[in-house]
Amino acid sequence: MPDHHIGMIVPSSNLTMETELPRLMRAREAVSPEDRFVFHSSRMRMKHVTPEELRAMNAQTERAVLELADARPDVVATACLVAIMAQGPGHHCTAEDEIKDVLRAQEALVPVVSSAGALLDGIAALGAKKVAIVTPYMKPLTRKVADYIEDAGVEVVDALSLEVPDNLAVARLDPQDLREHYKRLKLGDADALVLSACVQMPSLPAIQPVEDELGLPVLSAATATAFRILSELGLPPLAPNAGSLLAAPTAP
Repeated sequence: MPDHHIGMIVPSSNLTMETELPRLMRAREAVSPEDRFVFHSSRMRMKHVTPEELRAMNAQTERAVLELADARPDVVATACLVAIMAQGPGHHCTAEDEIKDVLRAQEALVPVVSSAGALLDGIAALGAKKVAIVTPYMKPLTRKVADYIEDAGVEVVDALSLEVPDNLAVARLDPQDLREHYKRLKLGDADALVLSACVQMPSLPAIQPVEDELGLPVLSAATATAFRILSELGLPPLAPNAGSLLAAPTAP
């Protein structure tokens, strides 16, 4: 079977999405070797997670999409959750449509995934109505993310902001620290935990251990994006040791 080609639009300072998504797909290949994945990226400049830099980065979207269209990927994922959520509730629909329009003009008729929309889809797929979230953002941006999720009909029962504005510093955070950070949240009413509501904050090594410790479904922007990509490719959204969202369904 031919490889599945995945196009990614990432911030120039993002180190994590091109690490965690391929890692998830490599893990999937180990248990489902008939499906193989190749990644192609286009970058948009952004160093600090501020409203001004996020708007400037979003203005580079058309150029990035055109570069990916030339590669004719099977799916395109735009991977900066807060850049979309900071524009106001529901903006992922607008952003995805704008990317589709550019691709269509280049005769690249492929599905488009945004990490913002994927996170909402992942929460919905788990049947969660109340979630807690961990972000690396300053508190005002975390509030925007929480408002965005709540506009989609999901209550954010608690949120933890690690307050790291430098995007490269976010990529260097130790994902194992999340195994302690999540304990600072009030989780009594939560149906699920978003351990990283950011595609730049590494979390993959902690997702399954935290889920096992907590006894609640645990997801991240990265696992949710993988879920959507696999679904758009018509493949079972499975990857081992990555939380309930990507787990094989259990027999009734």
